[in-house]
Amino acid sequence: MHTHALRTLLLLCLLHTSAFAQSRRVLPFLQRISGKQTLAGQHNKEPNAEPTKWTDYIHRTTGKYPALWSGDFLFQQENIDNRWKMVQEAERQYKAGAVVNIMWHACPPGSGEPCGWDPGLLNQLLTDAQWQELVTDGTPLNKTWKSRMDDIAVYLQYLKDKQVEVLFRPLHEMNQGKFWWGGRPGPQGTARLYQITHDYLQKTKGLTNLIWVWDMQDMSRDFAQYNPGPQYWDVFAFDVYDNGYDQSWYDYILPLVGNKPIAIGECAVLPTPELLAKQPRWVFFMDWAELVQEKNSEDAIKRIYNAPRVLTRDEMPQWK
Repeated sequence: MHTHALRTLLLLCLLHTSAFAQSRRVLPFLQRISGKQTLAGQHNKEPNAEPTKWTDYIHRTTGKYPALWSGDFLFQQENIDNRWKMVQEAERQYKAGAVVNIMWHACPPGSGEPCGWDPGLLNQLLTDAQWQELVTDGTPLNKTWKSRMDDIAVYLQYLKDKQVEVLFRPLHEMNQGKFWWGGRPGPQGTARLYQITHDYLQKTKGLTNLIWVWDMQDMSRDFAQYNPGPQYWDVFAFDVYDNGYDQSWYDYILPLVGNKPIAIGECAVLPTPELLAKQPRWVFFMDWAELVQEKNSEDAIKRIYNAPRVLTRDEMPQWK
């Protein structure tokens, strides 16, 4: 091989290795802090025209920015129209040191976008026959779902090109039967749709910058019936709206997830420093948009954000 060609090959290999390493920084970081520290996180939903609305509220209240910023593709027309604004904020937050989490409240595949909340995402359930069609390759509903993923992949590809790693949490609260995708236990249920989503985005679309989050809610202890398999998820997230902070939930989750990172994927009431001391494996908590203000006093917010084991954005490593 000519010297010039050899140098070119070596350069391409180095670039590939660098890109691969870049896309693998966040997950190892979460693995390292597991049991030791917890990221403070905040979700920002409607409107996508203001993708830092609740992150900014945290900063006004505490003087600190959350270590985890979360956005959402959402489902209403005005928020669909502002998806680029949300995605560009994700890039900005990542470059500032935050971990980026993105959710996808996807409309039912049998109807178009935009859609409603209820009925729509909630209480617009597929029949068993429609579900079978959805998870069968090549059928009309299956093709529709892949077309929806094609739309989302454009934004995620942009983030990949910008070397932004994303905690991606589709089909969240899989045991929540009011969501059109949820409440279907077993290998051909909700877990199967998660597998299809994972394989299409990661393998077909090549989105290797995604860290896959498997998410459940504190409403039923049948998590194994919704587990898509360890090869399909990197982080387990647990949504706390009822009594999920009870120690029995934590003790129930640990054997199911093994050594993988676990997180409080959503909450209304923030955890306390005392709780995190008793349940040290949570690698982040993420309060849900406006609920952080509605369900917590400013003193409670300041207390958890100033807890020694809780990390804020100023304490994060730089990903780039």
